Amino acid sequence: MYGSNGVKTSLQFPVPEQMKAWVLGGPDELFLRDKPTPVPGRAEVLVRIDAVAICATDLQVIHGGAPASIGGGLPFNKNFTPGHEYMGTIAALGPDVDEFEIGERISVEIHAGCGQCKRCRQGMYTSCINYGRPDKGHRANGFTTDGGFAEYAVNHINTLARVPDTMGDAEATLVVTAGTSMYGLTELGGLVAGESVVVIGPGPIGLLAVAVAKALGASPVILTGTRDKRLAIGKGLGADRVINIAEENAVDVVKELTGGIGADYVVECAGTEATIDQAIHMTNRGGKICLAAFPHDKVMTDIAHLVKNNIYVYGIRGEGRSATRRAMALMAEKRFDATNIHTHTFALADLPTALRYARERVEDAIKVVVTTREANMVASVAAE
Repeated sequence: MYGSNGVKTSLQFPVPEQMKAWVLGGPDELFLRDKPTPVPGRAEVLVRIDAVAICATDLQVIHGGAPASIGGGLPFNKNFTPGHEYMGTIAALGPDVDEFEIGERISVEIHAGCGQCKRCRQGMYTSCINYGRPDKGHRANGFTTDGGFAEYAVNHINTLARVPDTMGDAEATLVVTAGTSMYGLTELGGLVAGESVVVIGPGPIGLLAVAVAKALGASPVILTGTRDKRLAIGKGLGADRVINIAEENAVDVVKELTGGIGADYVVECAGTEATIDQAIHMTNRGGKICLAAFPHDKVMTDIAHLVKNNIYVYGIRGEGRSATRRAMALMAEKRFDATNIHTHTFALADLPTALRYARERVEDAIKVVVTTREANMVASVAAE
């Protein structure tokens, strides 16, 4: 069926005029409200959200508002819906959209660049010059445009990746996390087969960086951190060696494992001054470092060592260069099991509790998933 606005719908997926959505009040306040169901425009689809994972950045958005640019922020939007790591089912198609069908299950990327600036033309849409300007065509769902803590959201077709029938909803929410890890390795050169890779920090991105690096043939893959339980998960995802930095000197161990020269690539996912310094001193001459975490404070570090040893440093923002689709391909082929980092599930109505689990790491929560599907509407279910 086509509406007067050119939007295609289906009787099998009726779209209500109003939907339930969590919206910001003041800082650290969320309220469950009725909002108008969004309408897809050209090159857009309406997604019935089936599941959404919680990211640490969601907690920052809820606390301080959505970022509008690389270095600034929007005024606090009291009707904004956060949440960006979601998947769902296409419920309606915008005018002239024929790349997808209603009823297809999809996972989403966060960013849709403006498509016209220099960076977007280079494939660097997470660094869009028009970041935060929907009037220019930029969208970053859950950051600058309404996100996934709701029953429906609008997404640009360029942000969609089809979910295979063999993949569950919760696993599909983790594709963006794996895509961010893939993006980091892409920026380091992508050809990591046979190269040594160190991942610093066993959070969600770090753990899936281990999995992606191993799936791409890196050897050895080394993971550092302080939590033995998380290091064990990293071992299960493919780490050849884990280092508890409270018990061993990470730089010394990496040098020992690499014949004294240091690692070819280091993916830094902790974002502290100490771990960034470790990354610099465990990388070999001409090696590369990816900074995937956002330090909360200014960092003093050994820049001279970088220069004298011709070490390259890359910063990444999000899941750029279509890395999410490549991560989806690896996950669909079961090259690694991303569900190893999924620890808890909650219903959409229980979002505040889910956020508390993620924020306070209750029961050592790693990735907390919220579901809107009736079959999964449970208060709290530990992932098996």
